[in-house]
Amino acid sequence: MLRLAFLFIIFLWLSFRWWRNRSSVIINWPVVGMLPGLSLNSSRIHEFLTYVLQQCGGTFAFKGPWFGSLDFLVTSNPANVHHILRKKVFNYHKGLEFKEIFAESFGDGIFCADGDRWKTQRRTIHSFIKDSKFEEAVERIIQRKVSQGIFVILEHFSEQREEVDMQDVLKRFMFDFACLLMLGFDSNSLSIDFPQVPYKQAYYDMEEVLLQRHVKPQWFWKLQKWLQIGEERKMKISSEIFDRLLYHCISREKELLNRSKTPMHRDDFDFLTFMLVEDNNQEEREMSAFKKSEKYARDMALNLLSAGSETVSSGLTWFLWLVATHPLIEKSILEEMKTNLNGEGDGDGKGRHFSFEELSKLNYLHAAMCESLRLYPPVPFEHTVSVGSDTLPSGHQIGKNTRVIYSPYSMGRMEEIWGGDCLEFKPERWISNKGELGDVSPYRFTAFNAGPRACIGKELAMVEMKAVGAAVIWNYSLQVVENHPILPSNSIVLHMKHGLKVRVLKRSHL
Repeated sequence: MLRLAFLFIIFLWLSFRWWRNRSSVIINWPVVGMLPGLSLNSSRIHEFLTYVLQQCGGTFAFKGPWFGSLDFLVTSNPANVHHILRKKVFNYHKGLEFKEIFAESFGDGIFCADGDRWKTQRRTIHSFIKDSKFEEAVERIIQRKVSQGIFVILEHFSEQREEVDMQDVLKRFMFDFACLLMLGFDSNSLSIDFPQVPYKQAYYDMEEVLLQRHVKPQWFWKLQKWLQIGEERKMKISSEIFDRLLYHCISREKELLNRSKTPMHRDDFDFLTFMLVEDNNQEEREMSAFKKSEKYARDMALNLLSAGSETVSSGLTWFLWLVATHPLIEKSILEEMKTNLNGEGDGDGKGRHFSFEELSKLNYLHAAMCESLRLYPPVPFEHTVSVGSDTLPSGHQIGKNTRVIYSPYSMGRMEEIWGGDCLEFKPERWISNKGELGDVSPYRFTAFNAGPRACIGKELAMVEMKAVGAAVIWNYSLQVVENHPILPSNSIVLHMKHGLKVRVLKRSHL
């Protein structure tokens, strides 16, 4: 009888908890927590989290299964974001779970690093970006790949009057660009025949598995990894394929340097060259034995290659779609280019690209890029873990080792942050009454992160996007194929789920 009474009391308690939570945005079920609600909406996770945050005032505590490790707090509150990324940044780090998810692929690179290791790598990257050869190398590679790659492909599909997946074009462009800038290696994936490049596909497969690790219980994906089945087997195969490319490039670079015994020529400037030869910072030299290990070079190069390809191609794809579907904004961009750049063509009929100096004059183009990134940030959510307990400005209590997620995607859709027209594509919100670019807090516009961990390559990413975007818009009109579905994919980087199918028309002003 006592056992039955005890079980009856437990039943009443569980029923009360369910009744108390049944009217919440996500029902907190006994034992399984809110996992069923999250799973049912996993195919539209970004929109679902946005809806939840809108209903809960910008911050929501998710409760996972009782015997799991899926509890987290998600926020879109700028005050909370500022607190986490600036005011109490010392209390938040990547966390062990994040490193376990990513370390197999990204190793000890800057994505997973904390503390002194992160500071050292950031200094190395900063020195690389500030090198006198860097901007010239970036501009040269972009112009070459635009002229010999993007223009050739778009010209072909324009003449053939066939549809082309612009997202695929841009992903190939940025993959080639990043390989050249980081590894000194041209993967040549950007061509009319759209070749299958094994290591390019391997990278995308790795990215897909990393997202799945975020939403699966840790014990489950670790069991799959141990048994080498399902997605985890795909991860192992893909990692091995991509590592062969990375270590081949590192070995080739070392061989070339040992053979020449002289600094590499300007045309060969890339990150591996910089790491192995041209770093003269005393603090870095003290770590030379560690830095020049192949493992260190591999981790650093992969982290930068990832940051420099996937995010920019995502940003460009959404930008070109928004411009193509907003003809008045497209017209304003073209008029600004004609006014500031005299609208001169190359004269050889092969299309025109623009120098970085020319691009710096295009404020409206810059504003349109920022507005696109506000609505469709390449990294839709960011992850951190509390070191100790804390209280957020919103009043939410944070326990020790609590996973905290802030969502740039959701933040771009909050009326409290951007006003009642937050869902509109409106570049004018970035321009002052004097026609100058206005200042927006990085804790409201978080596409490039903020605080000490703000994206060190922000300016590079913006100039890459402007260079490619301006070249495409000036030379061609893109028309989105009728009834083509436009949906964000469930991936770590916010790609389009079904690509961007367009028809290409060459502009007549050339």
